[in-house]
Amino acid sequence: MTDAARFPPAPDLSSIDALERGLASRGYLADRRLATAVFLALKLQRPLLLEGEPGVGKTELAKALSGLLGRQLLRLQCYDGLEQREALYEWNYAAQLLHLRASEAGGNAKDEGARDAEAEVYQPRYLIQRPLLQALQAPAPGAVLLVDEVDRADEPFEAFLLEYLGEYQVSIPELGTVRAAVPPVTLLTSNRTRDLNDAVKRRCLYHWLDYPERERELAIVRAQVPQAGEALSAQVADFVQRVRAQPFANAFQRAPGIAESVEWARALVALDTVVLDPEVVVDTAGILFKQRDDVAALNHQLATDLLAPEAA
Repeated sequence: MTDAARFPPAPDLSSIDALERGLASRGYLADRRLATAVFLALKLQRPLLLEGEPGVGKTELAKALSGLLGRQLLRLQCYDGLEQREALYEWNYAAQLLHLRASEAGGNAKDEGARDAEAEVYQPRYLIQRPLLQALQAPAPGAVLLVDEVDRADEPFEAFLLEYLGEYQVSIPELGTVRAAVPPVTLLTSNRTRDLNDAVKRRCLYHWLDYPERERELAIVRAQVPQAGEALSAQVADFVQRVRAQPFANAFQRAPGIAESVEWARALVALDTVVLDPEVVVDTAGILFKQRDDVAALNHQLATDLLAPEAA
């Protein structure tokens, strides 16, 4: 496959409006504030930190940008105990050992020859690249790096990220400093299970991604699940909006995100649902909620109340 086939012509990103249209063409409907944050991150070549509740579209934005820009998407999924070697690089110890044994078998056993053999094993060909290093060394047009759920990693890992976030470079003791051939488009996401270090935040542009208003959520459901039809899509958007609002929000530990709205609409289509009723709502509660108590809370009476027309 040629580069022209793999990477389409550069999209029009000359304005915020153009970026909004581009993201919409990839199925991602961004509001003005989010589009502005992404536009500035691209223009200023700065990482963008996205915080918000689970399911509001943080990870999907990285996927949409990757497609729009024609850049490879590299994803680093964070978790407690994530180590530098899993994020940046590690040496291929098996290949290094084979090289040393081959050198010894070839009779290269003198001190000087041994030192040369040891030096040779610390060459780029013995380096196993992980997402951060892959992003820095990606050829044109570059990569989109998603550092997903960075709040799940520990504070030492945040400190390790600072050089990359600030300079788009990393230091490898045996090889020196590796700088980006093409600055990666870098997105960090956080569900805010804990506060991130201020040093990380200062090196990024910041945006809080909230639940969408009703009209945007409806547009997202229609775009992602066109089979749902106008009436069912509107009912899904209205129902989820009411679940998130008072007085119903107090009944649940965690409100459903956009991802759950879309998945619920797909499930309803699979069940040939035309109109929402309390029975189908209760039966599909596990699509909207991922906590046992929340599923139990959505009983027949509460579903009836949520489906009732709002008082004028």
